[in-house]
Amino acid sequence: MTSAPRTTRHRRVHAYRKPAVGLLAAGGLLAGAWYATAGAATTTGLKVTSTAVTLNAKYPYLSAGYNNTREWNRTATAVAPDGTLRVAWPAADGVHVTPLTAAGKRSGADTVVKGAKEVGGLVAHTNGFALLTRVADTNKWKETAAAIVRYTGGKRTWTTKLTGTASHDTSPTLDGQLTWNGSKYGAYFVVHGAGGFADGHFGDKLSYISAGGKKLSGGWSWGCSHNEGIALHAETSGAFTSLCFDDWRSGLFVSTGIGAPDVAPVVQREQCWAGYCGGTFPGRTGDLVKSATGRYATAFASRGAASAKKNPDDSSGRGWTVTPKTATHQVAVAFLKNRNSGPGKAVYLTSAKTVENVNVHLAPYGKDKLLLSWESLKNAKCSAGTCTGTFTGTHLRLVDWNGRFVGAGKVVSARFTGDIAVLKDGSLTWAYPPVTPGYGSPLTGASPTTTTLRIARLTP
Repeated sequence: MTSAPRTTRHRRVHAYRKPAVGLLAAGGLLAGAWYATAGAATTTGLKVTSTAVTLNAKYPYLSAGYNNTREWNRTATAVAPDGTLRVAWPAADGVHVTPLTAAGKRSGADTVVKGAKEVGGLVAHTNGFALLTRVADTNKWKETAAAIVRYTGGKRTWTTKLTGTASHDTSPTLDGQLTWNGSKYGAYFVVHGAGGFADGHFGDKLSYISAGGKKLSGGWSWGCSHNEGIALHAETSGAFTSLCFDDWRSGLFVSTGIGAPDVAPVVQREQCWAGYCGGTFPGRTGDLVKSATGRYATAFASRGAASAKKNPDDSSGRGWTVTPKTATHQVAVAFLKNRNSGPGKAVYLTSAKTVENVNVHLAPYGKDKLLLSWESLKNAKCSAGTCTGTFTGTHLRLVDWNGRFVGAGKVVSARFTGDIAVLKDGSLTWAYPPVTPGYGSPLTGASPTTTTLRIARLTP
């Protein structure tokens, strides 16, 4: 377990932040729909189709990040053992979970998880679902608690809070992942210390929960701090594989089983203070994919490291100072040989200096390939932890397990958002709001809303 960082703020704060002397400050589409047309096919055989689902409540699809940068609120798409789908999305009255057929069409009324504040992860079961979310709680900060809520047959069967007074923590934002290995859940999320050694500081927590909602051994109460991005992959036995973006140690690390203390293997050093760490898994960057041979791949938006060294002004000896190699974020892919090891070197797949790359996603594609997607912004300008520019489309490319492009790519006017589900036949499916992305100005005031989601599918 790592010690608490010297900060009391987290990544959702809408203000400029930078390291202070004496410590390392932690801060922490188509213009419209993506239709199945001839234009959706690529020279690599990629073809995306989609169907529309009408929502019975307004979905606010944006939130304000650093300096009010526009960020997309997460949707989570999950497939049940019987092949049916569930899609979770936030609304004013709670989190809605929409049931869909295997073809992506509505099959019934929404289940509304009243009082739930965020989509932190979703597991679909044949008889219902489990949702990682935030619920009301009583604590010194007047913040929400992390919780898993289980529904069976349309009714809530159990709720397990994962933070509280006894553990001296809250969760005002999850940035989380929920996974299931057939017998237990793994929930990985951000925590805020509310008493004890970590009072007022931010870290992360990994909890294991039984099928019946009981807390199990394993995981940790305090890990990466701050955690600027979380990835979690369920394993049939042993610790679930996990990654974190840590802004004090400054970079992306393998935290499997250890909560990412100083000995955590390094995936890539990054300047992670403020908003520069590339975005959170899986909503805005990343995803963690396992191969049939036991290797892992992850993708992320990266500015690289021209230099990386321990911060001499940090008396703890744990802080790092990283000088970025590029002003804008480039698309990087890294490979882990197993669940406990870092890679030799990240593979960079873009290089244009004036182009910002955001919303990087990775998913398994067929037997031996990966689908990589990202959004690009031309004429990009980066300052004080935020990057702006003009949206130029979503890129789709196939990548092999050595990080090489396979065939030509395609730029489409659509987008990915949130979690991608893998169907039994290997098809990928996800939900996104049919709106035009815009990254040229901050979000002020309330989020715009939509009452439609597109359910996209890509079949290898």
